[in-house]
Amino acid sequence: MRLVERIKSSFVNNRFLAVLSVIGPGFIAGNAGNDAGGIATYSIMGAREGYGLLWALVLMLFALAVIQEMSARMGVVTGKGFGDLVREQFGIRVTLAIMALFVFANVTVIIAEFAGIAASMELFGVHKNVSVPVSAFVVWFVVVKGNFKQVERFLIVISLIYLTYVFSGVLSNPPWREVARQIAVPHIRLDKDYFLLFITMVGTTITPYMQFYLQSAVVDKGVRIDEYRYAKFDVYAGSFMTVFIAFFIVLSTGTILHPSGVVVDSAENAAQALRPLAGDFASHLFAVGLLNASFLAAFVLPLATAYGLSEAFGWESGINKTFREAPQFLGFYTAFIVIGAGVIMLPNAPLIKIMFLSQTINGMLLPAVLIIMLRLVNDASIMGEFVNTKRMNVITWFTVAVLILLTVMLLVTSFVYTF
Repeated sequence: MRLVERIKSSFVNNRFLAVLSVIGPGFIAGNAGNDAGGIATYSIMGAREGYGLLWALVLMLFALAVIQEMSARMGVVTGKGFGDLVREQFGIRVTLAIMALFVFANVTVIIAEFAGIAASMELFGVHKNVSVPVSAFVVWFVVVKGNFKQVERFLIVISLIYLTYVFSGVLSNPPWREVARQIAVPHIRLDKDYFLLFITMVGTTITPYMQFYLQSAVVDKGVRIDEYRYAKFDVYAGSFMTVFIAFFIVLSTGTILHPSGVVVDSAENAAQALRPLAGDFASHLFAVGLLNASFLAAFVLPLATAYGLSEAFGWESGINKTFREAPQFLGFYTAFIVIGAGVIMLPNAPLIKIMFLSQTINGMLLPAVLIIMLRLVNDASIMGEFVNTKRMNVITWFTVAVLILLTVMLLVTSFVYTF
């Protein structure tokens, strides 16, 4: 009996170690989706609608998990990033069109992330002329001077700081029965504000750069097919963490700000508004969460963009590479950081227009990325036996169709209500 117990214990320990060795890309990609723009959206959701849109977040968990799983599976099976596969299967013209939108959209979001760093640090009395250059240097130094394992561990640790939003939500002392009731029996309003918040939430929860980063990171990490079941756990854990954190952001702002009728239009406004209502501690927790979210995304977005560009043109890429081995990859990464931080250092930078532009272009890019992804993942010449099953295709095509419809509606409503 003792021998059997030892064998079982050894098996469990080995399996646990195997999970730990593979976890990372999905967890990081999911958390990076909760960037400065995402936190702003969830804060506004809670302040304006209370718990009225929590049911939609629960549904988004399944949509996000489906999309992320396909990205990771393509990376594991093919050993190639999304940019590589697009170039090989669709040719240079489609690749150039996709990458032009991808780069332009990501650069604007990178700028928004450094804006989030500046805004959150100003809540602690640190001027942007200090916070932005220092954070940009750290973002550059960690990736350029580190290796993949070191960078991944660093980003996982940063991702865990998101738990400050959980503490903030619990400290708000929400009425849990009412929260559960609104999730189980959603009250849907047919007015433009509710509708616009709903589709904006979709657009901020699932973004193209998450798919590019996830697939490339899986390849860079060297995850093998026999390890895929553990990689799938990583993807699902990351998807859960993404929605879990978003849930508590809505919970805290819905509990504290919504009953008071406080109007917020950004994450930093939400942190400031929490101070007189919930105290300095809750406000500081929220601000730390914003800083962490912006900082993590400031790593992931330039990486995703550098991966995508390098793959699209067949250049060497990888965090383990030196400047001599992968000059384009690390050069792009450096340039995107300099651009993002540099724009924020300019006086009177048009941040609202930049964020709107990034949302619009990401909205244009997402349908194309999702359709191409489904074409690729169902191509037996690429995926072999790992193509989608019929049931999975029904689920994924339905999910993608809904996401595309909502994205188009987001673009239309954004233009209508902005201009």
